[in-house]
Amino acid sequence: MANKKPIRQDVRRVRGQARAEAAFPAAPSLAELPGDYLSTLEEIKQRIQKERLRIVVSANQAMVLLYWDLGRLILERQGQQGWGAKVIDRLAADLRVAFPGMKGFSPRNLLSMRSFAEAYPEAEMVKQVVSQLPWGHVVRLLQREKDPETRAWYARQAVAQGWSRSILELQMDRRAHERQGQAITNFPATLPPADSDMATQVFKDPYLFDFLGTADPRREREVEQALVEHIQHFLLELGAGFAFVGRQVPLEVGDQDFYVDLLFYHLKLRCYVIVELKAVPFDPAFVGQLNLYLSAADDLLRHPGDKPTIGLLLCRSKNKIVAEYALRDFNKPMGVAHWETLIVEKLPQEFADSLPTVEELETELGGGELE
Repeated sequence: MANKKPIRQDVRRVRGQARAEAAFPAAPSLAELPGDYLSTLEEIKQRIQKERLRIVVSANQAMVLLYWDLGRLILERQGQQGWGAKVIDRLAADLRVAFPGMKGFSPRNLLSMRSFAEAYPEAEMVKQVVSQLPWGHVVRLLQREKDPETRAWYARQAVAQGWSRSILELQMDRRAHERQGQAITNFPATLPPADSDMATQVFKDPYLFDFLGTADPRREREVEQALVEHIQHFLLELGAGFAFVGRQVPLEVGDQDFYVDLLFYHLKLRCYVIVELKAVPFDPAFVGQLNLYLSAADDLLRHPGDKPTIGLLLCRSKNKIVAEYALRDFNKPMGVAHWETLIVEKLPQEFADSLPTVEELETELGGGELE
């Protein structure tokens, strides 16, 4: 009798294997299949992935719209019945019992739903833009930005550029909406209206290179080297659409070689973008140099389908009026902006002077352990 149990197990295993093989017979080799099999397989996989993504996006939109609707109901009851914290706590507990498999019904999240409905009283804005964002993005927008127009700007940008939550927070910390489209340019005079409007919004002022840390580069090559070493951060600061082509790209004009500091291609503008870095204040002579580079790039690099190359001068500082005059009569599209390393540069001088230096901090911290 003791030997019968292993035998039964073996029999069950063999039967199970037979059923599996009957359901999924051995796949034939690729040599036995039609020539277009692999391309068809890839198309099927892409369709499945696309549909899975659509289902995830649709589920997220449905959830965000549900949260907005619940928040609107809570807001309504609070106004009519004077619902307080105790009612919210009880509601959260009852909802968790009623829907044990669902998350998101904590008292804190219910209050976020109420804030959501209060911040977005119009359903249309929620349906068109906000519902395309994950709930975590929506909560960050509510927590960190009170101005409706500014919040709407960040929501649109997050959807259009696919910002993660951390990138959204970073852009809000850097006040991206205040810098977007602020570079001094001659685009209205050198580009068609549609291209001019788009290009204007691509460039900003100032550019924040705080990812360079406490470094204070004194020469253009130092800035250039540091930016290339932090190319991911640099591309993030430049904005969506920029593809890095190269550094110190040669342009042969006549018998002379000229070198572009940084060369990019912008996927939406459909053109090359030359970025010239200066570790000194803006000088009108820089514009003539950049104009030469743009003319050479249009002849040497530009393809038939590309639009005119655009130039961006990034200087340590600038005089707005001087920059506007310098750009006025050039027919190549150019912009001028300044760059900063540390945000503390924006502090009033009386506060900046009172901050300890790096050396002072090191001396102070070296004297004992931190508590």
